[in-house]
Amino acid sequence: MDFEFDATTEDYRKRLLAFMDEHVYPAEAGYHSDGWEPPAVLESLKVAAKAAGLWNLFLPGEHGAGLTNLQYAPLAEITGRSPAIAPAALNCAAPDTGNMEVLAEFGTPQQREQWLRPLLDGTIRSAFAMTEPQVASSDATNIGTRIERDGDEYVINGHKFYITGAMNPNCRIFIVMGKTDPDAERHVQQSQILVPRDTPGLTVKRGMTVFGYTDGDHGGHAELIFENVRVPVSNLIGVEGGGFAISQARLGPGRIHHCMRLIGMAERGLELMCRRSLARAPFGKPLAEQGVVQDWIAESRVRIEQARLLVLKAAWLMDTVGNKGAHTEIQAIKIVVPSTVEWILDKAIQAHGAAGTSQDTPLAALWAAARTLRLADGPDEVHKRSLARRELNRYRSRP
Repeated sequence: MDFEFDATTEDYRKRLLAFMDEHVYPAEAGYHSDGWEPPAVLESLKVAAKAAGLWNLFLPGEHGAGLTNLQYAPLAEITGRSPAIAPAALNCAAPDTGNMEVLAEFGTPQQREQWLRPLLDGTIRSAFAMTEPQVASSDATNIGTRIERDGDEYVINGHKFYITGAMNPNCRIFIVMGKTDPDAERHVQQSQILVPRDTPGLTVKRGMTVFGYTDGDHGGHAELIFENVRVPVSNLIGVEGGGFAISQARLGPGRIHHCMRLIGMAERGLELMCRRSLARAPFGKPLAEQGVVQDWIAESRVRIEQARLLVLKAAWLMDTVGNKGAHTEIQAIKIVVPSTVEWILDKAIQAHGAAGTSQDTPLAALWAAARTLRLADGPDEVHKRSLARRELNRYRSRP
């Protein structure tokens, strides 16, 4: 494995670092949304990102920048330093990223033209409706929403919640996960289907907060009701029964993208902790001279380096042997990176005292995001269970 930046990555890094300094960091103070609608300044940031050639960096192949996972990793890390602004400004924000990947890989030509193209252009937003309140959604086979064929249409009935991006007024399309055949084998009962926001019977019941934040910068999260929602059969993505497989294909890249950005969040937290500890002097000496604070700083640096190396290894494996070949490493980073970054941000908050919990620093919002990612795309415990089973299977047939 060679993790030295190649010429392409280095070129993008230089341009992205300049974009962050010139556009993103100056926008932070006045950026945060008062409600569910993203701040107006985002549109001008998107224009600037397009002009700088920093657009759709996450997407390989013909539809995106054509970067590998290993090339994208340091770029996503940089955007993670300001996760409410930079990913959206570059059209690299979830859940649109995963939805674009699904449409690019599994969508029909008509679906790509109608929905992928405007998503690539950044003129609309989208959401992925899988999680449900009545079932343990950490096991996607539990999904209760029904998708039933009726002639040339599918009829959808169900209840979803914490659907990221759904409160954004520009969210025009939902990819909905539901069961088309409850009697089929467990992993082929589900399908995914496109549901435009204005379809009769689809109700956005309420916005849902995250640790008290509206999370409007990320498009917000919503509870949805589907009551006899009818869409054409042509809105099915892939084939009936292929929904679970599509979701797994979608979540692999999504998990590593989250972890890439989390490294940037940790770097931002460590930087703020160091600056604060040098500037404050309780009891006659700077915080930086307190042994406990030095321990936090040293431990943070070690943990960041460990986490980054594991993320880069996962990215390299995804590029060389594919997502399935990197399954263990993807699960490993999903387990370790959010909890590691949560720990670092907690110490940064502690070093700031009450200010660390306020809107005067980005730390509280960063901590909430890191803590949320211990649940998003599967909770820690599910990934540990799966990883432990895979590890044990290596020894089951051995004496």
